[in-house]
Amino acid sequence: MSQLMNKAKGFVAEKVERVQKPEADLSDLSVRHVGRDGATLSGRLDVRNPYIHSIPICEISYSLKSAGREVASGTVPDPGSLAGGGATTSLDVPVKLPYDFLVSLVKDAGRDWDLDYEMRVGLTVDLPVVGSFTLPLTKAGELKLPTLSDIF
Repeated sequence: MSQLMNKAKGFVAEKVERVQKPEADLSDLSVRHVGRDGATLSGRLDVRNPYIHSIPICEISYSLKSAGREVASGTVPDPGSLAGGGATTSLDVPVKLPYDFLVSLVKDAGRDWDLDYEMRVGLTVDLPVVGSFTLPLTKAGELKLPTLSDIF
């Protein structure tokens, strides 16, 4: 009986492993808004749903690192759902940076006026049969900071 249960578990695990999962791509980070209270950056997440039906998104978690330290982290709860039929859904991941970090950024940016970053995003979706599934994404890049003339 024990062998039969082990074979059944192996069969189910193999089938679940072969289930199609959504594919995602994290595009570059950009500056959306700069104000007196801080800045809001925006990362765009493009997700392709291989299923005919839409898939609900549980949450999007993010972490932004620069110069070896975590700058911002948080979650976007219940951002909607992924369109079905193989369509690509674009999601916005807003990252709020406090003003005190912006001041230290200006000191660190120095000559080249850009910021090296690493952004980690976890997209948690509710797949049929499988349940909650998190797609981990990482993007490293360089963010050009706006000049004073861009702000005013």
